[in-house]
Amino acid sequence: MSTTAIDPRDPELRIAHLVDGGKFEFLIPRTSCGVIAVTGLIKGSKVVIFASDATIKSGALGVDGSKVIVSAYKAAMGAQLPIIGIWHSGGARLSDGVASLDAFGEVFQSMISASGRIPQLSLVLGPTAGGGAYGPALTDVVVLAPEGRIFVTGPEVVKSVTGEDIDMALLGGPEAHKKNSGLAHIIAPTEQAAFDDVRDLTALFANQGFMNPNVKDIDLSTFVPNSTVRSYEVHPLVNAILDQETEHIELLSMWAPNMTTVIGRLGGATVGVIANNPAHLAGVLDAAAGEKAARFVRTCDAFGIPLIVIADVQGFLPGAGQEWEGAVRRGAKLLHAFGEAVVPRVTLITRRAYGGAYVAMNSKALGATRVFAWPDAEVSVMGAVAAVRVLHRRILANLPIEQRESMELELAAEHEKISGGVVRAIEIGAVDEMIVPTSTRSALAKTIAAAPHRRGSHGNIPL
Repeated sequence: MSTTAIDPRDPELRIAHLVDGGKFEFLIPRTSCGVIAVTGLIKGSKVVIFASDATIKSGALGVDGSKVIVSAYKAAMGAQLPIIGIWHSGGARLSDGVASLDAFGEVFQSMISASGRIPQLSLVLGPTAGGGAYGPALTDVVVLAPEGRIFVTGPEVVKSVTGEDIDMALLGGPEAHKKNSGLAHIIAPTEQAAFDDVRDLTALFANQGFMNPNVKDIDLSTFVPNSTVRSYEVHPLVNAILDQETEHIELLSMWAPNMTTVIGRLGGATVGVIANNPAHLAGVLDAAAGEKAARFVRTCDAFGIPLIVIADVQGFLPGAGQEWEGAVRRGAKLLHAFGEAVVPRVTLITRRAYGGAYVAMNSKALGATRVFAWPDAEVSVMGAVAAVRVLHRRILANLPIEQRESMELELAAEHEKISGGVVRAIEIGAVDEMIVPTSTRSALAKTIAAAPHRRGSHGNIPL
């Protein structure tokens, strides 16, 4: 790149931070159109990169700039390479009039045509508005840097139309997207961290490796409480299952945190992990969690990434608010995503899997490659104590209060023998095998390694 470029917004400088050794080659000679496109290596894998030129008209995109992006997509699709967009754009160029809107549509069509076929990553480093906001939204993963902003209309327009006084950061910055919108998959603490995250993600998508089933086992029970009523963070368990000292990245960590979604490696191969997180809402499924997990399943399936599902779930979150927010419709997305997925997908039930949530967390009925359960796990319509309170409410109501608890426990034990527990689940084929925590990592790795390697034949629509 030119040594005279000193503006930190210069796209060549930004690309140099992303690629190996700062080296890249232009796909198209650089002009004043507001976009550049290059090829380079990221962790040894060839990629196509386009970047907004925020030094020219704040990166506004016109007809010529749109053509550069479309050309970048044609090159990436032709060579089946990941494509990365670095965004810092004020939207459509007003000087190009309606032609810039039509050109934006061609960019969107290129993204949609590539969806599910090549990995598309977006790195948002500055304000990205109007049509520029939909560019990242159409891609597979969005990484937002501290100065990144994503919104359709800026603060001035919002104030003129609604009277609401709000600044760019609150409208479309990290605070807006990490918990509220579900748009930005990764909120980076620094700009350098944003570059590092994109590099790690590229490696996980572009160089998926091959599963070595001979992984080291450790006692995973230390990460899960024995009591089913105790909450706990699932992240240490997920980290222990994945290979150590290799890249792994959580997506949407602050949005629907009762569902954890992580891309990492097991046995050297890229895998996706979906886990209920009892530290938030006791790990139950709600509307947002269903949608979050569904998009993750489809992303992994589209790119042939095997799935590990860690189920510790009591059910769906009840309430009028959930029903009105579309819990059924959004939960159906998760059922559909798992039912359609063709990648190897293995479920591990650690403590409990109740009701419809058991089905939604990659059950055997939805085509799971294999379902494992730890010895003390519960698989049933609901918790045994809750069940006997319904089934035997008259008996319990006639007992003195001081005797009810012991009777509940006695009836619950009998109920588990009849309708719940791992043994019964194995008998009916809902669980394939009981495994112990000390052999879980190898069981997961061997199952995935033995399964046919396939990938879905669908796009990756933003759900």
